[in-house]
Amino acid sequence: MNTSVPPITRCQWCSGDPVYQAYHDNEWGVPEFDGDRLFEKLVLDGLQAGLSWITILKKRERYREIYRGFDVRFMASQTDQDLQRLMDDAGIIRNRLKISAARQNARAWLALREQTDPAQWLWQFVGGAPRINHFSSFAEVPAITLEAEAMSKALKKAGFSFVGPTICYAFMQATGMVMDHTTDCFRYPELAG
Repeated sequence: MNTSVPPITRCQWCSGDPVYQAYHDNEWGVPEFDGDRLFEKLVLDGLQAGLSWITILKKRERYREIYRGFDVRFMASQTDQDLQRLMDDAGIIRNRLKISAARQNARAWLALREQTDPAQWLWQFVGGAPRINHFSSFAEVPAITLEAEAMSKALKKAGFSFVGPTICYAFMQATGMVMDHTTDCFRYPELAG
């Protein structure tokens, strides 16, 4: 009698790396409405520009340390000297533009928070509820949508950087604003329901 457990089918983009699998299985595509968590994911997605997501995931804990859990006020108050010190931290992506953008985005987030609830503001781009897609192959998943373009334009107008439409769509996928687990993925039934 064969008692082996059949392998779990995940989205095609998810490699065999345990960090990637944990992210895919527990976070990606799960609706996130908490403003602090949305801010963290927006910053992390901006850091991804030009890099693979696994690179950011493996550095995420260090980012949480240096940014004190993505404390937006702490990040916004960082001095130029603080940013220069971050350039020496091998545990993060040492890109001057991205390090500066994290501070800039924290300041933009605080300004946005004075006007509205940033979580609700971000979710407006999908009408306040997750958009459930039914793609059978990852080749069908778009890199950019009209909603991501609208979010990108609005974020840039609000003073954010590293928020192009591709980054915004990745952010929407990560936070469950759009659910792009493919129909063969074990997460699809629960998140599509």
